[in-house]
Amino acid sequence: MASKLKKTKSAGRFGARYGKRVRAKIVSVESNQRVKQKCPFCAKVGTKRVSTGVWQCSRKTCGKKFASDAYHLKK
Repeated sequence: MASKLKKTKSAGRFGARYGKRVRAKIVSVESNQRVKQKCPFCAKVGTKRVSTGVWQCSRKTCGKKFASDAYHLKK
């Protein structure tokens, strides 16, 4: 019987389909896009992805909404 403790992270929704490498790449991209990133305007960590290519700084003093890269901001 399969173990229920297997760590598949966000790619677990695909089950055994698409191969290990593809699912590993998806996990790395999705984990990078969900983490708070450095705002290019106020230079503080707190920018979150709103939708594809749309980012918003969650700090009260900045609060800028801007367009940039689709999945994660360049460093």
